[in-house]
Amino acid sequence: MEKTIKEMQDTVLKFVDERNWRQFQTPKNMSMYLSIEAAELMELFLWCESSTSKETLEEKRTDVEHELVDVLYWVLNFAAQNNINLSQAFERKMELNRKKYPVDKAKDNSKKYTEY
Repeated sequence: MEKTIKEMQDTVLKFVDERNWRQFQTPKNMSMYLSIEAAELMELFLWCESSTSKETLEEKRTDVEHELVDVLYWVLNFAAQNNINLSQAFERKMELNRKKYPVDKAKDNSKKYTEY
């Protein structure tokens, strides 16, 4: 059975609270750790070509999964500790993205919305 966002956040908060870590986990520190974990994910693909990155993913799948979950951990933790409803924030942001990247302009186009 797959966990909901709320269930994952509860798991993360339990983990944090069992270790009494909230005292260290300010928005600043958590945002920095999120960036560090994202960089560790990127590091797995360092020096590989874009054309071979799918093969690199398969070769390093377990490491990629671990780093991706580390990123997710900090997203869930940050949101939970700062009263951010990720489901609602996601829907609001996707609506903005739909406006910034309308299908008729963005389809088959990798340009940023400010460039078209």
